[in-house]
Amino acid sequence: MSDSPLEFLLIDPDPIFRLGLKVTLEAIPNLQVIADVATDTAALQVLAEILAKNPRQIKLIILALDNQRLGWQFCKQLKTLYPQIAVLLLSSISQPELLISAKAAGINGYCPKGISISQLVPILEKVANGGDYWFTDPEISHPPLSSLPFVKLRNNLQSSGINYINHTLHQVTEELKIPGINLLDQVILAGQRRELLAARWVVNHLLIVPPERQQILPENQLPSLDAHLNQATIKPDTQPLINIPPVVSSQQLQAELLTLCLSKLQFPLDNLTNTPLEIDILREDKKRELLYIIFRKFSQQLDEIRAFNFDRNQLFNLQDQILMDLWQFTITNFFGNYSHVILDKQEINLVKFLLDKTTDSQTEIIKKVPLFFELLSYLVLLTDLYIDNMSYPAASKEAQSQALVILENLFIHIANSVIQPLLNYLADVETIKQNFYHRQIISTREMEKFRNNLSWKYKLHQYITEAQTIFESRYELFVFASRGIAKISIYAARNQELAELSGIPLGVTLMLEFRDAISPRIQSLVGFLGSGIVFVLTQVIGKGLGLIGRGILQGIGSVSLTEKRPRRKSE
Repeated sequence: MSDSPLEFLLIDPDPIFRLGLKVTLEAIPNLQVIADVATDTAALQVLAEILAKNPRQIKLIILALDNQRLGWQFCKQLKTLYPQIAVLLLSSISQPELLISAKAAGINGYCPKGISISQLVPILEKVANGGDYWFTDPEISHPPLSSLPFVKLRNNLQSSGINYINHTLHQVTEELKIPGINLLDQVILAGQRRELLAARWVVNHLLIVPPERQQILPENQLPSLDAHLNQATIKPDTQPLINIPPVVSSQQLQAELLTLCLSKLQFPLDNLTNTPLEIDILREDKKRELLYIIFRKFSQQLDEIRAFNFDRNQLFNLQDQILMDLWQFTITNFFGNYSHVILDKQEINLVKFLLDKTTDSQTEIIKKVPLFFELLSYLVLLTDLYIDNMSYPAASKEAQSQALVILENLFIHIANSVIQPLLNYLADVETIKQNFYHRQIISTREMEKFRNNLSWKYKLHQYITEAQTIFESRYELFVFASRGIAKISIYAARNQELAELSGIPLGVTLMLEFRDAISPRIQSLVGFLGSGIVFVLTQVIGKGLGLIGRGILQGIGSVSLTEKRPRRKSE
């Protein structure tokens, strides 16, 4: 790199990718991001302002062109207005015809978004200094053993078989945990679980690769997490002396966790809890569509975050932005097909209206996802998962099960947050009712009852429920069960939140503490008084009544005997 800094403009509609690339590149000496913007309009405005002061300040523009949201016309406009500034296309598109169009538009180079930073930096310098660079996929060589058809087939059979068995086994195990399941279902599910365990043992032993022929596979051919976990058990009657955690990649953890969650999205989505949810107003197909959008976007976010090799502190600072980006993207895509509605005889853009109505309090609600940072750290950095007062190794099945709970609650939380502004401002619009609502809540009366229940839930949560859960050191999480959406509680240290309580929530915790303090004394007092009352009733009053009753009976008996005794005749 030369001594003069390489200053550039970053244009990308995705805020997570934009922020991640900016933070990563600015950590490298002689690289400086002058500005980062999301739209073509903002880019042209920033360029005009910066170059008016110093025409040579910006040497390079990094432009994202995913899905052609920033179209080729904008590329031509950039090169026409600023021919002296090099433009590097950094995108996930790689079709030859699109790259030909990019060259025709005047673009100076192309790199895929997945390229490493160490590779990207010299490319930036080359393009900024007037060169061209067009990325081509290198040929990937594999170890000879892994390329053998029989070995690859056996590995694939074992991996796919174990994945399917473990996935089904997890579903059966979760169904066995559901409260209130009848005895017959318990017996059937327990039998299925035994069969699956036996099948897993058979697959592991019939399709296992002999030790003398095992080699280290490339990262994209690593066995699945389930295969790693099950290779630890070689004989059913023996246990290893040392429990060595299996080596897995964060991509594997993500893929398996999201696969499990995707399968649970097929379950019924009825609300089985006593807490009303915003998504209860939607038809089941709309609930599922909403959750699928959240699922796809979060998966994409994880891939983008992983590409930047963030450390734990950077990931912590990014979590709020990730949640807000996920929420905004979901609103845009879920309501995008109904972009215009009539409100007060005026046509409005539905997505823009809902995003503009975002309040500070709603933003705070969106960001309050329990254990979200722990989930991110687990999926991206392979951090051990500490939850419910237990620490689980990242590669363990227990950690996966706990992470799945957090992930399901995240999806339900974001889905509720997407529907909340709609209910606040556009609940009674007929177009909305016809396209989204459940038929049982489509009348004005049922709509108002539903909104009143939600309003009561917000107030109850704000003043009582949240204070109680903080005081009791727990979180309430919503999960996907086989019969619908259920609610569970897990332990969580919330001392800082407890110290920040004030007003009514603080009064609630004081009342709970006072109740806990006097409850044993009251129980002792009631027990003592109860024993005393029993003693008086049985030993004093009971005995007294018994004596009186015995006296009466004796008197009656005496009278009866007297009447029956024959009288002597008087002489």
